[in-house]
Amino acid sequence: MKKYNLAFLIFTFSFLIYIFLPALAFAQTAAELDTLLGADAVTVSEAARFTLGSVGLLPPELSGAAAQDAAYEAAQSRGWVRSGPQDAISLQETAFLLMNAFELKGGIMYSLIRNPRYAYREMVYRKLIQGRAYSSMKVSGQRLLQLIGLTLNYTGEREQMDDIIINSEASR
Repeated sequence: MKKYNLAFLIFTFSFLIYIFLPALAFAQTAAELDTLLGADAVTVSEAARFTLGSVGLLPPELSGAAAQDAAYEAAQSRGWVRSGPQDAISLQETAFLLMNAFELKGGIMYSLIRNPRYAYREMVYRKLIQGRAYSSMKVSGQRLLQLIGLTLNYTGEREQMDDIIINSEASR
């Protein structure tokens, strides 16, 4: 039984490193990722910071509170977030932020009525939101990274992000 648990933990940890961290590593510091992974409920400004950072809409030199403020302002000015910066973000608000940041096209209802409800439904349909979920549940740090990673894979941005990381390491 213990061997199974250890193997499962090793697999899970290596899976997280392979899928999520390389795509985000160049844009966020390790301390910010540790803080995010430990969060039970992510704030709107944190979600905006990591989402906009993953699509390259934030300057790479920003970090910490300055990056969160800039990301929140950018997302709010575009109408991608509707809550305050320190409010906990719900799953449907996260879906709306991701759909807009990654410029994902939606179905008929999302195209007609662009709101968090139909963004959530579209991401469930595309299997980007997996497992047990309901639209108003609060998003943890791990769940946010999972959603960003799955969306990066879905859009094909993953390969581009890996190329950026490889090229930046080669030029050092």
